[in-house]
Amino acid sequence: MPPRRGIDQALVVQTAVQLADTNGFEAVTLAAVAEQLGIRIPSLYNHVAGLPGLRSLMSLWAMREACDLLRRSAVGKAGADAILSMADTYREFAHAHPGVYRATLRAATPEETELVAVAQEMLDLLFAALRPYNLSIDDTLHAIRALRSVLHGFIDLEIIGGFGMALDRDESFHRLIRGYIAGIEVMRSEEV
Repeated sequence: MPPRRGIDQALVVQTAVQLADTNGFEAVTLAAVAEQLGIRIPSLYNHVAGLPGLRSLMSLWAMREACDLLRRSAVGKAGADAILSMADTYREFAHAHPGVYRATLRAATPEETELVAVAQEMLDLLFAALRPYNLSIDDTLHAIRALRSVLHGFIDLEIIGGFGMALDRDESFHRLIRGYIAGIEVMRSEEV
C-alpha cells in the first residue's frame, strides 16, 4: 500500500515533536502520532522504523535545531560573550521544546551517524567559544561537561517548577553562568 498523499517522514517527525512538546517525550507513541495524522499505525512504517526509529529522528531534529540556534547565537562572539549568548539560547530552546529537549541529553550511539555528526558540530561550537581561555583539550572537555551540567540542572529545575520563590529566574540564571565563567577564568590562570 503506497504512503498516504501529503504525509512524509518530515511531517511524521514534526507531528511527534509537537506531541512531545505538549505531552512529554515519553507520551509519544505510534498510536498517538497516527491519530494526529489521521492514519493507521501500520502506515507509519512507510516513514519510520517503529518507535525507536521515530525517537531517533526526533533526537536528530532536536539536535539539529539546537545546534543551528547555538551557531547563530555565537556568530561574532567568543569567550564569555559566546558562552552567555549560547547559554541563553540553549535555555530558550529547552523552554520552546520541553519534550524534545530531553531527547538531546543522551549521547548518540556510533550507529547514529547523523546524530554523531550534529553532536560533533555542537562540540566544535563550544570548543570555539572556549578557545580564548587557552585550556588544554582535556580541560576544555571538562569545561564543556560542566557547562552542560550547569545548564541542564537549572533548566530541568525550572521546567518542572522547582523555583517557587518570587525571585527573578533570569537573574539567577545569569549569575550561575557568570559563576561558571569565573571558574573557567580560574582554570585558565592555573594553567599559565
